[in-house]
Amino acid sequence: MTGLLELDGLEKRFGSVVAVDGITLSVPAGEVLGFLGPNGAGKSTTMKMATGFLTPDAGTARICGFDVVSYPVAAKRQVGYLPEGAPAWGEMTPASFLKFCARVRGFGGEDAQRAVAGAIERTGLEPVVDRSIETLSKGFKRRVGLAQAILHDPKVLILDEPTDGLDPNQKHHVRQLIRDMAPGRAIVVSTHILEEVDAVCSRAVIIDRGRIVADGTADELRTLIPGKKKAGLEEVFRFVTTGQEMVDA
Repeated sequence: MTGLLELDGLEKRFGSVVAVDGITLSVPAGEVLGFLGPNGAGKSTTMKMATGFLTPDAGTARICGFDVVSYPVAAKRQVGYLPEGAPAWGEMTPASFLKFCARVRGFGGEDAQRAVAGAIERTGLEPVVDRSIETLSKGFKRRVGLAQAILHDPKVLILDEPTDGLDPNQKHHVRQLIRDMAPGRAIVVSTHILEEVDAVCSRAVIIDRGRIVADGTADELRTLIPGKKKAGLEEVFRFVTTGQEMVDA
């Protein structure tokens, strides 16, 4: 089955450092893929190439069939991207920032108003919509970033640590939003929070040193440690990235 997001042999080097070393995967409609790995594994670099933010040294990334290098505008129309750190202009308000994003996305008039209002409602930004972004908490800044990612109702969502900085209630809200948006879309969630895999992901990929070291459902990953029928995800993560099993204290 052809995926809405397809990565084929992606490679990226920074000088002598190999950040991504031949990543190949496909994410079909309706799948929420958890993208896991230790710090420096290549997760953010892979997602930046998938969205066209970085040009790969080798391999291809396709969004809804469009190569992000050969057809960047067509590909980017179909993708929503929440990058690490939720960058935005601090002097703007969420309302003005999202109106700007709507114009960039080609919305105008009532269509822009509806898109902005819908993104604000779905991400729970109503209490802070007219405050400057630089005065917001880390959690609300993250939600502003999420709002711009879903503003245009994309077919592919790539979310780098979407619940970073959120309190438990906010995490629950964002996870429910991801579940609600999953039908008909391909969603990639990069996270360090392993409980997020159980909460929202139908499949998980673990990468280490720029390569995929595990790929499957959460239950399938739990069977990867020899001699253990159902290991915890933390144990699996450590085993596939270090080769060591966790030892109880």
